[in-house]
Amino acid sequence: MAKRSLSSLSTEDLSGKRVLVRVDFNVPLNKEGSITDDTRIRAALPTINDLVGKGARVILAAHFGRPKGQVNDGMRLTPVAKRLSDLLGKTVEKSDSCVGSDAEAKVQAMNNGDIVLLENVRFFSDEENNDAEFAKKLASLAEVYVNDAFGAAHRAHASTEGVTKFLSPSVAGYLMEKELQYLQGAIDEPKRPLAAIVGGSKVSSKIGVLESLIDKCDKVLIGGGMIFTFYKARGLSVGKSLVEEDKLDLAKALEEKAKLKGVQLLLPTDVVLADDFAPDANSQVASIDSIPAGWMGLDIGPASVKVFQESLADCGTVIWNGPMGVFEFDRFANGTNSIAQTLASLSSKGCCTIIGGGDSVAAVEKAGLAEKMAHISTGGGASLELLEGKVLPGVAALDEVA
Repeated sequence: MAKRSLSSLSTEDLSGKRVLVRVDFNVPLNKEGSITDDTRIRAALPTINDLVGKGARVILAAHFGRPKGQVNDGMRLTPVAKRLSDLLGKTVEKSDSCVGSDAEAKVQAMNNGDIVLLENVRFFSDEENNDAEFAKKLASLAEVYVNDAFGAAHRAHASTEGVTKFLSPSVAGYLMEKELQYLQGAIDEPKRPLAAIVGGSKVSSKIGVLESLIDKCDKVLIGGGMIFTFYKARGLSVGKSLVEEDKLDLAKALEEKAKLKGVQLLLPTDVVLADDFAPDANSQVASIDSIPAGWMGLDIGPASVKVFQESLADCGTVIWNGPMGVFEFDRFANGTNSIAQTLASLSSKGCCTIIGGGDSVAAVEKAGLAEKMAHISTGGGASLELLEGKVLPGVAALDEVA
């Protein structure tokens, strides 16, 4: 069912109302405590600005890191409040706690258009336990609920799911709406041919998504460390490459499933090898049936890049999740960078290119091509679960379109 969005609420609905907005501000910090990438904060601005413009009193709830239910001074949201203030050009007050007297006092003092950022909700174990009393306390600060934290939507926590039982309406923010529109749309009503590029080091972390994508896609292209489990399952020698011995039967089954369904399952035909897992390792290109002992595969090879590019050329929709190799090492980044450039080029020709969260987002940003993609997902686990066809609790809890 389609979920009700913030766009359905007018100034009349929101002016003077206290609105609890769940955002995903789990941003990386350096050792000095400065934010190194504010993408997630920027992604929430359309929702925040819309609410401010409609005269709402905006109460932001977020988590940061994994404090495990304990107050941790290194995981306070102070740097986030500062960066958000800079981005908005207005003061964002921060409470000392997400519930209790300080939060209540700061909310009470709000005027229309003001913004308060509540302290890290995960300082309370009740948040992750989705405790009903804690959810009720959090909800009591507000009258309306907006969930714009797609990156946390696969968790049934108090601030993502529990509060909806006490607040009405409960709607999707603009980022959440966009994520669902692209990711759900790509699976349910794609412009075909639909291709998925799945990378990363382990088959085990992508089993569900691979099975689901083979059911829905016309083509599935596999790269990253997981390819060696498929090769070993075929009886090939893989040298020192990463292999999940307990997933060999699964790899065979996935290839068989694709064949039965008439889905083109492409694995690289050549790989870039290294004699050590290091940025300055010696390297060589080898065909997949002649990988020497003592060498490990760290990228897809140049011939494979060409085959992948040819396969993608006629696609209407491409979903990419996971790098083709160890792109953090420049010597082994060509496969990942080439795929990023290919997708950027396809985007300009009208192909719907979706970067489905995680390391592939970092790879596209490192290549300076983020702006060229149709959609870059802010969710790692949430994107994967949605692509697997799972119901996300944070989405399910929102009001449906009447």
